[in-house]
Amino acid sequence: MEELTVEVLRAWARTALAELARARTEIDELNVYPVPDGDTGTNLYLTWEAACDALPRGELTFTEAIQAFGRGALLGARGNSGVITSQLIRACGNRLNENLPRDRGEGTDGVLADPRMSEAAAFADALTYAADAAYGAVAQPVEGTMLTVARAAATGAMTAANDGKALADVCLAAVASARQALTKTTEQLDVLRRAGVVDAGGAGLVVILGAMESVLTGRQVRVDVPARVEPQGESAESQDGPAYEVMYLLDAPDDKVGDFRQSLAVLGDSVVVVGGDGLWNVHVHTDNVGAAIEHGIDIGRPHRIRVTHFADQNHHHEPAPGRAVIAVVAGDGLAELYAEAGARVIRGAPGRRCSTGELLQAIEQSQAPEIVILPNDQDSIAVAEAAATAARQDGIRVAVIPTRAQVQGLAAIAVHDPQRSFDDDVVHLSAAAGQTRHGAVTIAIKDAWTMAGRCRIGDALGVVDGDFALITEDLETAAVGVVDRLLGGGGELLTIVTGRDADPALAEAVERHVRRHRKDVDVVVYDGGQDRYPLLIGVE
Repeated sequence: MEELTVEVLRAWARTALAELARARTEIDELNVYPVPDGDTGTNLYLTWEAACDALPRGELTFTEAIQAFGRGALLGARGNSGVITSQLIRACGNRLNENLPRDRGEGTDGVLADPRMSEAAAFADALTYAADAAYGAVAQPVEGTMLTVARAAATGAMTAANDGKALADVCLAAVASARQALTKTTEQLDVLRRAGVVDAGGAGLVVILGAMESVLTGRQVRVDVPARVEPQGESAESQDGPAYEVMYLLDAPDDKVGDFRQSLAVLGDSVVVVGGDGLWNVHVHTDNVGAAIEHGIDIGRPHRIRVTHFADQNHHHEPAPGRAVIAVVAGDGLAELYAEAGARVIRGAPGRRCSTGELLQAIEQSQAPEIVILPNDQDSIAVAEAAATAARQDGIRVAVIPTRAQVQGLAAIAVHDPQRSFDDDVVHLSAAAGQTRHGAVTIAIKDAWTMAGRCRIGDALGVVDGDFALITEDLETAAVGVVDRLLGGGGELLTIVTGRDADPALAEAVERHVRRHRKDVDVVVYDGGQDRYPLLIGVE
């Protein structure tokens, strides 16, 4: 590909998320700086997932897409590495928006805003601008970290662009330079040398850049996280430092942030303040939690405050003291399936969404300090997020897995393990849900225009990933069409959930079709009992 379009951004977002999920544990194991809390891979994954979830579906302009993606990263950034990554994303996107046409959407052609700047040059310039912005966001930049890797990637890209290389080759040069810089981080920081590892945040950045190379070249690029080498000194675990990590969002004037960043540097280390246009994400390691928050109050309004005591973190060793999964379900059979898997269920259905109050009541009744919510419906996600925000104010740890369909929730609850750490469990559930494509069939109850064209009362409709994709005369044809489209992207397991009034022959016909044409795919059928949709379909 030789253009940076909305479709390229979407493909990069999906590919990088999958690669971060694959490499997350390995990156966590590298994490010894700035504190050896073993969560850098997890934080990068959750930050990137937040950016992906904020990218709206449907037709978008290039400007709308990069702004939504960047804001999602800013609001969802976790940990030191996640906050820096969010700054890299936002700065890179904003710079591309200056250099490339603002009205470019998916599938449209555009003329560069500056005709002297090629796509390749614009990309290299954006990487350089992003690296500068990341350095500027850190109160005391340290070499041998992901900042160093970001700078190297930008330098490699700029050299290639100045040589007249095409966009894909410029990206390849950026990744190669980042990889080389990553290998050298071990010798740049004593704590890394003693542990015999490369910088964890830098490793994550190389994975993210490698995903862009995959998209632009059309070749699968798998970035292997460097293994540990022989440690050269005392264990990194013995290092001293501040006892707490403090993070919050801050509404404050842009012109006050420079001094604010330096005031935090007096209180502790690992100070990163990113954002702009009045909204900032603040990160600091400190022994004085109150002062870190009060400095924010002095210039604006801190909110979504999170405080972590490093000594209490046991991410990969001891299970959390109680966790509840709350799922919104659409039928009696589905309720039984979720309950058997250990979830507390709240009833919802097409035309009848659960309320914030119902979710908060379920959270309270669980009496669990950690909550995972599976909304299982696009419209219920916002309700779940509102309930989560309210519960967090009471000190409860809540994660909303953005499941948009019942079958995504089933895939998620299937991998739930209360013996894992909270972050680990959230990552596994999120990955399982995100890797499940979903579909359904239904009967049109009125004449209407859909994404697939005009339907009339009584038509059979096929739904793929939330959009009407097929209009046929009978449900079997619609169901087979939906299954073929879902399996067209690959898959190993097909889940069929039958509705309350579904003809048993419908699921049987679909199962026969799959066994005849896709012998490599396993099929499971559940009685869901949901209204309106005779079949819900999932592919993992």
